[in-house]
Amino acid sequence: MSLYVYNSLTRQKEPFEPADPANVRMYVCGMTVYDYCHMGHARVMVVFDMIVRYLRAIGYGVTYVRNITDIDDKIIARAAENGEPIGDLTERMIAAMHEDLATLGCLTPDAEPRATGSVPDMVEMIQWLLDRDYAYATESGDVYYAVGRFSGYGRLSGENPEELRAGARVEAEPDKRDPLDFALWKAAQPEEPAWRAPWGKGRPGWHIECSAMSYRELGCPLDIHGGGADLKFPHHENEIAQSEAALDCHLARYWIHNGFVRVDDEKMAKSLGNFFTIRDLLAAYDAEILRVFLLSSHYRSPLNYTEENLRGAAGALERLYTALEDLDPVDYPDIGEVPEDLRQWVARLREAMDDDFNTPEAFAVLFELAREVNRRKESEPEEARAAAGVLRMLGGTLGLLQRDPSTFLRRDTGDLSVSEVERLIAERAEARRARDFATADRIRDQLAEHGIELEDRPDGTVWRKQTK
Repeated sequence: MSLYVYNSLTRQKEPFEPADPANVRMYVCGMTVYDYCHMGHARVMVVFDMIVRYLRAIGYGVTYVRNITDIDDKIIARAAENGEPIGDLTERMIAAMHEDLATLGCLTPDAEPRATGSVPDMVEMIQWLLDRDYAYATESGDVYYAVGRFSGYGRLSGENPEELRAGARVEAEPDKRDPLDFALWKAAQPEEPAWRAPWGKGRPGWHIECSAMSYRELGCPLDIHGGGADLKFPHHENEIAQSEAALDCHLARYWIHNGFVRVDDEKMAKSLGNFFTIRDLLAAYDAEILRVFLLSSHYRSPLNYTEENLRGAAGALERLYTALEDLDPVDYPDIGEVPEDLRQWVARLREAMDDDFNTPEAFAVLFELAREVNRRKESEPEEARAAAGVLRMLGGTLGLLQRDPSTFLRRDTGDLSVSEVERLIAERAEARRARDFATADRIRDQLAEHGIELEDRPDGTVWRKQTK
């Protein structure tokens, strides 16, 4: 089976056929760095990290570019509110973003251009649009894109330009020719950063950033352009209009958008008091549990945050790591080295992922394989090692199962250190040898109060942290 990808532009699944399989050119809209990343950002980053990992796992070369917006109205306002220089704010938020995403197991992009480092490219593209009469400069020094000149406007989002005009509010910008026209360049304002341009000092509008940066880094057309569903309109619609008018090519062969995050079936919003940063979540949950949760729904579906769903993700990951426990999995650097009797699992996971990156079905395959590992543990230890190796290899395509199982299963011991847990288990073992079962039971109960679960085996007692 070939990989099929849902293309937001055509609204159907299509066979994935990049221009050059050795270099899939993928651009994803990144963060506007005025605050800490939230759960919605985490989903975008983990989803596209999963896509990059899977494409590379099945043999594609991928150049992955994700931009950073480090100049924007929100950034200027937040820096003024904080009483700090804009550069100090953005550098601090970029460092925090990198730390959060590394904790979630996200790969570093091959390039991460910043808006402030790409202004000359934006000025050049705006000039191309002016030369082609797709843009116009105003007396006040602003430059706008002339939406009416672009016949394909609305084809990605499904928005009708005439209906948008009919519902448009009276615009504050008197120099705009059309309510739908959007800013390519904003004239310089006091106390704001500004750059020189042929039509006057100012700073770029938001939408032109990605058109200029994606073209500089990857050319045109892109193979994949990605982002959250909230970016379809107006951001990605405006990118298409700018890039295709300036470059005479379709901006991207495939548009991929992930679904929204909801909290207890409500939209996530600060005004509703259900807004969580990645750091809020990492303070309460293991990062790999969060990654399982973020991939537990199909990427195009809404993802509903509930405590129950997080506990389910924790339990699912424990099942997988428990299967790997007490084994030394065989390392399979290449699929061709997987034994014939285990290749069905590779084929089944690929069948799931080739259907538009269907991670819920992929997890179902991993759980079945974990059961096979557990079955082999009882009577076929070498075969169990082989099956465990495949489980770990396939988990790796999703960015999972790369830790030592005991590290995960013994995580978060609360106010007890690992050495204290081990000391109590040793005391309990001594009590059992002395047939002092009351003391042994008391120690078991004491550990249970701290969320520590014990399992007595012929070769000793093992422990793990109970699922929340």
